[in-house]
Amino acid sequence: MTIIINTNVAAMNAERNLSMTNDKMNHTLEQMSSGLRINRAADDAAGLAISERMKSQINGLSQGLNNAQDGISMVQTAEGALAEETSILQRLRELTVQAGNSTLSSTDRVAIGEEMTALRSQMDNIAGKTTFNGLHLLNGSLAVTDAGTGTANAVTATANSANVTVSSIDVGHAMGGTTYTLSASGTNLTLSETTGSVTQSETIAVGAMGQNATQALSFSHLGVTINLSHDNTAGNVGAAAIATAFDTTTIDTAATGAATWRVGDQVGDNISMSFIDMSSSALGNGGGNDLATLISSNAAVSTATKADTLLQAIDSAISQVSTFRAQLGASQNQLASAVTSGGVTVQNMTAAQSQLADADIAKVSSQMVTQQIMQQAGISVLAQANSAPQAVLTLLKNG
Repeated sequence: MTIIINTNVAAMNAERNLSMTNDKMNHTLEQMSSGLRINRAADDAAGLAISERMKSQINGLSQGLNNAQDGISMVQTAEGALAEETSILQRLRELTVQAGNSTLSSTDRVAIGEEMTALRSQMDNIAGKTTFNGLHLLNGSLAVTDAGTGTANAVTATANSANVTVSSIDVGHAMGGTTYTLSASGTNLTLSETTGSVTQSETIAVGAMGQNATQALSFSHLGVTINLSHDNTAGNVGAAAIATAFDTTTIDTAATGAATWRVGDQVGDNISMSFIDMSSSALGNGGGNDLATLISSNAAVSTATKADTLLQAIDSAISQVSTFRAQLGASQNQLASAVTSGGVTVQNMTAAQSQLADADIAKVSSQMVTQQIMQQAGISVLAQANSAPQAVLTLLKNG
């Protein structure tokens, strides 16, 4: 047996193993104290990249849920104000019906007109002052309208001596200040728009149309609906002919202030809605028969003829407000659905990210016990290895 004192190989080996055990022990303690399996890129380089990407998606989706909740509150604010406008319109209609009775004196009609004027003024007050976080909801500043300059507005599809034309284009849920382009493929029609480097598109199937028929080409995801009408001619216009007529045409939207809620974590994960003007000047039959014009003074129902004209305008206004309230309700349901589906996604993504990045404390605790035993054994072996060269003293003493 060789006995040397300059180099203690056994002690070096014990020290090396003890150092490795201490490193493992420190890593285990770090995992237990942080609760994370991956504390730095060296722990799992690929896992870290995947985990951070998932984390960013989770954070984005979580903020999208908050945005959707804010959108619901915004819609509820507008709908609550419109509920009061509906009550006012119902009272105006009641007074108008009363004014159609010939038993009223001129003084009675003036008194009715005074109340009508006050009610109309309150309608405008509601429309002008209903705000959400400083945004006016009912004065038209958040409205999106069809600019009318797009070529799709003038499309006519002709077949069998019959014509299908565009009766209207609804962009109430589209983005303002945007150009949408249509392209045809057989009986399918695709609507697309490009913002920056991101292009969104939606494809629908077009149906054939017969005499006096109507059809709504609804691109619900992009918020655009093209309403078509067939003339009184008996001939049918096929689906392919209608789609081809729209090929390469465009739809332009006016205004840039539509309400848009980012309900996801990606560009284009939006829900948009146009908050239209609900003041008295925008309600009624138009052409001078709006409520602001018809109820401009206490002489609004000074005659039965005026009362009849006003009654027709109020009926139209009630229909307009009710339709907009229905649109608000539909948007609220859409936002609520986004909250529900987004919540499920966040839950599942969080579970996946946790599986990847979080430490299994039961497993780590077991590893720590093993490493503690190895550490104690390593210290003991190192002590023995360090004392081994002392055998040389025994040889020297006996020499």
